[in-house]
Amino acid sequence: MKIQHLIVFLTALVLFSSCARNPVTGKKELSLMSQAQEQAMGDQADPSIIQAYGLYDNQDLQNFINEKGKAMGAVSHRPDINYQFRLLDSPVVNAFAVPGGYVYFTRGIMAHFNNEAEFAGVLGHEIGHITARHSAKQQTQQTLGQLGFMVGLIASEKFRTFANQAGQGLGLMFLKFGRDHESQSDELGVEYSTKIGYDSHEMADFFQTLNRLSQNSGQSIPDFLSTHPNPVNRYAKVHEMSEEWQTDLGLRNLKVNRNEYLKRIDGLVYGEDPKQGYVDNNVFYHPELLFQFPVPRGWQLQNSPAQVQMAPADGKALMIFTLSPEKTLDGAAQSLVQQFSLDVLESQRTNVNGYNAIAMVSDQKPPEGQQAQNGQQAAGPRIITYLIQKDYFIYVFHGMSEQQNFNSYTSTFKRTMTNFDKLTDRSKINVEATRISVQAVKRSATLKDALLALGSSNRDLEELAIVNGMQLTDGVDSGMLLKTFSKPHNTRSN
Repeated sequence: MKIQHLIVFLTALVLFSSCARNPVTGKKELSLMSQAQEQAMGDQADPSIIQAYGLYDNQDLQNFINEKGKAMGAVSHRPDINYQFRLLDSPVVNAFAVPGGYVYFTRGIMAHFNNEAEFAGVLGHEIGHITARHSAKQQTQQTLGQLGFMVGLIASEKFRTFANQAGQGLGLMFLKFGRDHESQSDELGVEYSTKIGYDSHEMADFFQTLNRLSQNSGQSIPDFLSTHPNPVNRYAKVHEMSEEWQTDLGLRNLKVNRNEYLKRIDGLVYGEDPKQGYVDNNVFYHPELLFQFPVPRGWQLQNSPAQVQMAPADGKALMIFTLSPEKTLDGAAQSLVQQFSLDVLESQRTNVNGYNAIAMVSDQKPPEGQQAQNGQQAAGPRIITYLIQKDYFIYVFHGMSEQQNFNSYTSTFKRTMTNFDKLTDRSKINVEATRISVQAVKRSATLKDALLALGSSNRDLEELAIVNGMQLTDGVDSGMLLKTFSKPHNTRSN
């Protein structure tokens, strides 16, 4: 047999043996990921997600998510999966799922739901990604079409992309779903939420909230440029599917449960939680660990429980601040060199505001055989690192850029790192989080007038209108529950 024929035969054999029946459609389709591999992927990702975002401590709300999630999993196309539901301590408005039955909701999205039915629709959407095996499909497509994969942070055009993403916010390191998958999950969200007794029309209304959030942040993307359906288009489609499912099942007067849901989220932390660190006048403060450091003017900052990332708007540099798991400065330095394949150019012991420290300049070794556009061996980024020992912790700063740009950023890197200091200002330590406060309307009025009567400030009105899923000109009745903020919202400057 010729080698070409053998390759064709073996390829066909692999493709044939890799076909699996999709639980949702019932059709056989190519899949290079088994259900056991899906489970392993989720089991591996879950601890990293929790470490990156942290869990939000609200057992009542977690119990509610668990109850509805288990009920929906039981009526889904894959009731055999042991679904796990997590409430993440993040202000970002997001919900997502990973293979193996793991579903995540941020406190940010929980704050923007206005009834149980909206939540149920999104819950069904995320479970739909799991039941339809979208991650397995995406992985198969990427594997078959993959011509090369670059691992690690190296100097190239992708470095600028990485730095830009770091400045815009922590990107979730999961597979992105395309339009077809998102549309199918919308349909499953309608089906599953209807089957457990909720009015999925409310899911469509939540897409209006998402659209307003997108427009308010200046990140609205034209439909033809997006890999996801436009929220406005999804609104009409979900209403249409909701009507079809409710008619087919002969169901009417399904649950919405607005007041019940609002009472559940009364007191929920809204926006950034200052106890996890916050920025005020270009200084990052951490009230619990009692440290502070300056943030370069004009740089964007993203804070998470695992690390702080900072980047300029042009994306040509990146600073990362984190903790080392090591117990000594020398041990921390050696661990970093090994972990990130660093070629140390210079290293010295120093002192940062009375704290023992090590300062290093290194080049990161690129992956073996990685070439630049000119065909030469690619050069890794140049990195300045400060390891600072304070109390029982070793704090680590990394400042990095492409080698040709490094000198222009060195002074900026050092200004932040060498001004790391102890936080003693009680006014910066005793900062409380903004929380959702649910209050009853005092008298019938417009939403704007009702919010003002409840003590809301003018600067918060538009944001509160979005959070309540309403327009400021909408009428509200006496006794109606509304979300307000527990104190004047976020007076700190970023």
